[in-house]
Amino acid sequence: MSKRLFVSVDLDGLAEEVRAVQELFEGASGLNFTDPDQAHITLKFLGDTDPDRVPALVEAVTKAVEDSQVDPFTAEFGGLGVFPSLDYISVVWLGVRDGSERLTRLHEAVEDRTVAMGFNPEGHDFTSHVTLARMDHAGGKALVQDVVENEDPTVGTMQVDEIRLTESTLTDDGPEYTTTASVPLR
Repeated sequence: MSKRLFVSVDLDGLAEEVRAVQELFEGASGLNFTDPDQAHITLKFLGDTDPDRVPALVEAVTKAVEDSQVDPFTAEFGGLGVFPSLDYISVVWLGVRDGSERLTRLHEAVEDRTVAMGFNPEGHDFTSHVTLARMDHAGGKALVQDVVENEDPTVGTMQVDEIRLTESTLTDDGPEYTTTASVPLR
């Protein structure tokens, strides 16, 4: 049975701060919030993957870390945005104030290594972000637009010293994430 995998940087220790930002959107009809305890930045979504490929993937991610030449660093999270636009909102996200360029280098290295393994290339430019909510319908669109345009929350900082190969299991209560492997930054 295949595993649904992605490569991530997890926001360990910032769940309460993420939850507080989500509360800015309370009452916005149509928003489906992500679990703050599982807040992360997706560097690369791999999708359904044969479990036999996991060792090669861990090796590829390890080499990608070396390729990126990114040492452990402090990232600061703050600011808000949406995809694809304020006129048509599908995702509400938390931004990266400091550390975004390093996350982009990690993404590019992981992208190169995984595409070389036969995984699909990303169909859009990479933006460092943490998904806060998905918008199922536009009922609360005006509230979301107002918060995104007028609030500029700072969530906090954390040390980024590893990236993870993460398995996503879809459940009735939403996705559950399990770390398959951790790859330290050097």
